[in-house]
Amino acid sequence: MKLTLDSLQVLDAIDRRGSFAAAAEEMHRVPSAITYSVQQLEEALGILLFDRRGHRAKLTDAGRELLGEGRHLLRAAADLECRVRQVAKGWEAELRIAVSTLIGIEKLYGIVAEFYEANTGTRLRFLLEVLGGTWDALASGRADLAIGASGDMPAGGAYTARPLGRFDMMLVAAPFHPLAKAPPPITEAMLLETRAVSIADSSRLLPPRTTGLLSGQDVLTVATLDAKVAAHAAGLGVGWLPRWVAEREAWAGRLVILEPEAPRPPVEMVVAWRPSSAGKAAKWFVKRLEDPLVAASLMS
Repeated sequence: MKLTLDSLQVLDAIDRRGSFAAAAEEMHRVPSAITYSVQQLEEALGILLFDRRGHRAKLTDAGRELLGEGRHLLRAAADLECRVRQVAKGWEAELRIAVSTLIGIEKLYGIVAEFYEANTGTRLRFLLEVLGGTWDALASGRADLAIGASGDMPAGGAYTARPLGRFDMMLVAAPFHPLAKAPPPITEAMLLETRAVSIADSSRLLPPRTTGLLSGQDVLTVATLDAKVAAHAAGLGVGWLPRWVAEREAWAGRLVILEPEAPRPPVEMVVAWRPSSAGKAAKWFVKRLEDPLVAASLMS
């Protein structure tokens, strides 16, 4: 290997400080050691890295290209050192977080910004899951932490779960949909004759779930919450949405909230994890989500 991190650090110091002598002072070396390091690298690569004419050390075009790419390597090496030290202290190298689509990942970005300010070195990976998919991600090992899991906990997983909050579910339709013009309340018989729009459960190992559908009802199944909202707005069917989504779309005039004869019970949501494998990053998020104001912001 002709390139080393040390030689790149020498080039970086010379370029920033403007001279071999100043670089030597910064790196606590004698000037001759800096000069020797550069000469060794130039000989190994067969190129000139510095134009030594004038009072200030100036990189050649080749030297500038080498240093530009080399600084990426220096930053990556520094990041790796930081993460390795943090892993040794109990922080995960990567934390995988499954989030229910009913919550939405964007609501967590404020907490994520706080986490990054702590400089833990842990990388975050988010998964957006539907219905039982949030539990499935935890049960299958795809996620280390589940935010917004609902329904029954999978058996035999040794999970810990804490209440996060609950969503009221609202029945919606496009303003021009026949049910939007029908006199309330909307009965199950009326719904049975109308196409529903549903989101596909994202479970891979656990049995998929459905919710808010009637036996024998025509169903249009889509992959995401955004696609479901768009399908409702296009008049393709009716269905249930969390209150925060339904009210947002109603205020915008894209949907109307219907009055059902049999309202759906609220969806209870939890934060879940495996205590046996949870590191400091997972525990940080769990503790942050215990704040009632944070939990309320996710549910609103």
